[in-house]
Amino acid sequence: MLSFLEGLLWLTLNVYHEARGEPEIGQLAVAHVTLNRAMEEHKSIAEVVREPYQFSWTFQKKSYVPLELHPLQKSLNVALKAMTSRDFTGGATYFHRYDLNPDWATTKTFTARYGAHRFYRDGKKSMPVYAFNQTSLFLQPLSVISTPKS
Repeated sequence: MLSFLEGLLWLTLNVYHEARGEPEIGQLAVAHVTLNRAMEEHKSIAEVVREPYQFSWTFQKKSYVPLELHPLQKSLNVALKAMTSRDFTGGATYFHRYDLNPDWATTKTFTARYGAHRFYRDGKKSMPVYAFNQTSLFLQPLSVISTPKS
């Protein structure tokens, strides 16, 4: 139980600091990147979030303490939803703001843009793609999808 709560805490903090101003779909995508990394690297969520220089807030802020209650509550809800829903990012394990052009992005496969972030994964292999159905708040497989050009 403690590892679940610790993971929920770190996932909530990551959503809060990386995407609190984003629409819910963008916040969920950031949460899924964190979860995808944890699964791919066989690490805890806490280890993934605290890994040096992976998420800007962990080394650019003097304090991790959230200062806004409503966005913190929303981040907690998003983190819980991400932990109990299927990934819709195409297996993304990286993201950056759309107005930045980090060097590492040229070596990754673009999967989608949600809100102000662009999402990527390693490799060229095909991944199942899911669409977020905002009416039912569930992730559903897409039968036809056109992949955006990077």
